[in-house]
Amino acid sequence: MVSRAENELLTRTGPGSPGGDMMRRYWHPVALSEELPPGGAPRPIRILSEDLVLFRDDQGRLGLVEKLCPHRCADLSFGRIEDGGLRCLYHGWLFDINGRCLDQPAEPPDSKYKDEVRHTAYKCIERAGMIFAYLGKDPAPVFPEYEFLGAAEENRFLVRTSLECNWLQALEGNIDPSHLSYLHKPMAPVDSRAVPGSDKSADAYYREDTRPKLEIERTNFGVRNYSIRNAGDKGKYLRITNFIMPNKAAIVGNEGRVGQGYSLHWHVPIDDENNMRFDFIFNRARPIDRSRYNKHHETERTPDGRHVRNRANRYLQDRELMKTSNYTGMGDYFPVHDAYATESMGPIVDRTKEHLGSTDICIVAARRALLNAIAAVEQGNDPIHVIRRPEDNDCSNIVVVSEVIANEVDHKEFWKQRVHKQKMAVPA
Repeated sequence: MVSRAENELLTRTGPGSPGGDMMRRYWHPVALSEELPPGGAPRPIRILSEDLVLFRDDQGRLGLVEKLCPHRCADLSFGRIEDGGLRCLYHGWLFDINGRCLDQPAEPPDSKYKDEVRHTAYKCIERAGMIFAYLGKDPAPVFPEYEFLGAAEENRFLVRTSLECNWLQALEGNIDPSHLSYLHKPMAPVDSRAVPGSDKSADAYYREDTRPKLEIERTNFGVRNYSIRNAGDKGKYLRITNFIMPNKAAIVGNEGRVGQGYSLHWHVPIDDENNMRFDFIFNRARPIDRSRYNKHHETERTPDGRHVRNRANRYLQDRELMKTSNYTGMGDYFPVHDAYATESMGPIVDRTKEHLGSTDICIVAARRALLNAIAAVEQGNDPIHVIRRPEDNDCSNIVVVSEVIANEVDHKEFWKQRVHKQKMAVPA
């Protein structure tokens, strides 16, 4: 159980908060590239309780600036893209991607006032169909060299979803291995894809062994989580997932069940009571079957990235389907199950009311890593997984495993056989 003070540290990420200072040491996704096409309109976004405007200038360069113009505080998201920047509609002040004021057309021709004005602006980069921003102080850290960011377009699937709860609640739902035997359980077997080393699917093992042995390992990126279930005469079903500081989870997902990739869920605080989940699904061996993913996303999500099944309509739960279809009666779209579990706690859950058990070892380890990171920043140090030197930018130890292995195999060594070095270098 965490104290009230610790819960405040973990959940508050606005400007000036200890948790917010920690989060601002890292890069975060803020949009999908397709949401800001070349020549497209500026996009208002809210990240870490800051109201900002994301835009591409007339040269295609990315900018992220404070939403309100520093002149008379009009909304810059309505502005014009022209003359090398974003121009405010109110009095024509023009700002480039670095926040420099390039023009104040109503001021006297010889005025130097524009040179004195600097608007809040943040660094952006674009990788693998996503736009990332760094909202902290200079110098920005090196952008992490994650394997999934090297996936070709046909080998990846991206989606962004808005969730009505604190970011940490949503994240913790992704790093909890034991809930797989319950929350997502179909009432009849539906997944026939066998995991490597077996003739059974992962779902079969979740159904058959509902008390997995859980172990954690602290790493330079966060926490490696081991989940071990009985696989009978085949040995043991090993599932390795990862909590990646400060707000990511690399999990098995559909591609991981065939041993060729995994899913990455990246939870970015909108504010303290809402967050955006960016899903990055990739397969290193073959193109993604987009039709399979689109089938669910097109029917289960609204055009603005929210769940059709939501807290307001009680996730359209059908209690008759609980008997025949799936454990929740909320359809078979796993993200909705996750949303129910984490949103139903309320905007910010009171963790002093929890009664944690042995199955919560992964949750406890992640919270401790976050509290240690907040303490490090308060002491003037970088938290873990902030990469400062290009030569240290190796994330190949982030490995996801879903496989049946012999009982005598050391599972804490096995993952090293599944390391995949990223082929594409990541620019700083």
